[in-house]
Amino acid sequence: MDILGNYDVIVIGAGHAGIEAAHAAAVLGARTAVFTLTLDFIGNMPCNPSIGGTAKGHLVREVDALGGLMGLAADATYLQSRMLNRGKGPAVHSLRVQTDRKRYHIWMKHALEQTPNLSIHQAEVTALDVQDGRVRGVVTALGGYYGCTCVVIATGTTLGGRIFVGEAHYDGGPDGTHAATALTRDLVTHGFVLRRFKTGTPARVHRRSIDFAKLERQPGDPDEQLQPFSFMTHAPMHNKVDCYIAYTNPETHRVILDNLHRSPLYGGDIQGVGPRYCPSIEDKVVRFREKERHPVFVEPCGENTEEMYLQGLSSSLPETVQNAMYRTIAGFEHLEIMRPAYAIEYDCVDPTTLRPTLESKTVAGVYGAGQFNGTSGYEEAAAQGLLAGLNAARRALGKPELVLARHTSYLGTLVDDLVTKGVLDPYRMMTSRSEYRLSLRQDNADERLTPIGREYGLVDDARWAQFCRDRDAKAAELARLGAARVKLADLRAVLPAGADVGESGGTALELLRRPAVHYDDIAAVIGRGDGVTPAMAQRIETEVRYAGYIAREERIIRDVQRHENVAIPEDFDYNAIETMTLEAREKLCRIRPRTLAQAGRIPGVSPSDVAQLSVALLRRGGA
Repeated sequence: MDILGNYDVIVIGAGHAGIEAAHAAAVLGARTAVFTLTLDFIGNMPCNPSIGGTAKGHLVREVDALGGLMGLAADATYLQSRMLNRGKGPAVHSLRVQTDRKRYHIWMKHALEQTPNLSIHQAEVTALDVQDGRVRGVVTALGGYYGCTCVVIATGTTLGGRIFVGEAHYDGGPDGTHAATALTRDLVTHGFVLRRFKTGTPARVHRRSIDFAKLERQPGDPDEQLQPFSFMTHAPMHNKVDCYIAYTNPETHRVILDNLHRSPLYGGDIQGVGPRYCPSIEDKVVRFREKERHPVFVEPCGENTEEMYLQGLSSSLPETVQNAMYRTIAGFEHLEIMRPAYAIEYDCVDPTTLRPTLESKTVAGVYGAGQFNGTSGYEEAAAQGLLAGLNAARRALGKPELVLARHTSYLGTLVDDLVTKGVLDPYRMMTSRSEYRLSLRQDNADERLTPIGREYGLVDDARWAQFCRDRDAKAAELARLGAARVKLADLRAVLPAGADVGESGGTALELLRRPAVHYDDIAAVIGRGDGVTPAMAQRIETEVRYAGYIAREERIIRDVQRHENVAIPEDFDYNAIETMTLEAREKLCRIRPRTLAQAGRIPGVSPSDVAQLSVALLRRGGA
């Protein structure tokens, strides 16, 4: 076997998880290689050409705050930007952009090409070289051998991929790539516990065949309200395109129901478990028969293409049925399908077999990221990729690895959910998954995570300098607002007539706590502080208004941290605690939690079990 190279870290896959993993590992100084089935699909968007969304936008900001690439790429290639959930509280505000999928790929490919310490290979990895329980290298389909200390598996939906369109099904990956079936067989031989999940995507259609006059226009936010994903983006932003909304109708649903027997999802051909929160149109029509219509979001795939994406209409029905179904929708009467919808099954690992560092418990030195770990979504993948790549590099370089607790980030919540609770279907991040939403807002991701990124070597000097400038500007502005007194008459002069601002003036900080008063109103009287951007002004306003709630959440976090600080030895004998339930002992033996707090989050481990475990740790001297 030809030995073609030796690396500290090898990343398998160059989708959203693989990109961040390879970049993070290389930035930390590890000799890194990323392997992809084709260079032309680095950073490919096989599903929706967008970045962000509810809770997902939080993850993008966190990736950026830690020194990752996704936010920068999204800012460089967006077509339309919208802040979701503006009508709700600041904890659930989430940025989402429609993205030019080809420009995104080009940007990411070039970013990797420019990354020092990183080699890029177009090759299929078919096997791991495992010796004495740890990975030593990888083998490619062409018989090449590459030695390494650590491997990050970020295979997306190509691992054991199988495409379904009606009665037609075949081995393959998204957008015409081939399936990585040999690696699946190899992982099984090494003891990895794999399962089958399923996802899908709607058709891409020709713009000229849509009657937009029959659709609802969905513009982006006004230019003056636009915010970037990256804390490093300062260029002016302008929306370039509109999106649109169409609706299914009873005739659409009749076509689907009449052809359910031709759907592999209902015919039994698809065995994989599909995403709970992004079901196919067949699934929606069957599960929600009382609904007369479902929305369809019509979104462009790029500036220099006529392809349009029909979000909400993913399907595995035959192409002829897809044509009939789509053309029942107002505005789609003459629709031209350019790429039919399809479903895809793929292999992934049981995430409870991973450590909180995302290293496998099965084979030392192997890390998982993205859909391989049982998640869905580009953003979830990128966040895991960054953490897996960082930890693989630090392990290879002999440095301590990073574990993010739930209270630090949505990324910490995501990983804790995966490794502690496991998944029954593809995991999607939602704001409701975090018990610390008010503290984990998207606007303060840099304050929460950039110091950690700096400590662990991902945040460069330019990003750190920007963070310090923003931190100092915010502190100075809070001090200025606390010292500046504002007369009520001056404030009323800049507010709408009849606004309820109370009966007395006060400091700018005190007035900002009143519901009718906003930062821009205060700034109209006393001016805007140096370095205070519109985004920073919103952050200041949020923190002032919700100071009491935030303080209460911080007290809860401090209480939780006490249990997070109680470490459990890896060789701890849970079976020796006979007062603990059998279910708890079995699950604790399987999950092997790192801390007492993590043990308490395992399904089936009760507060009484945790109390018994705490006593046993005290007796052993572990607390």
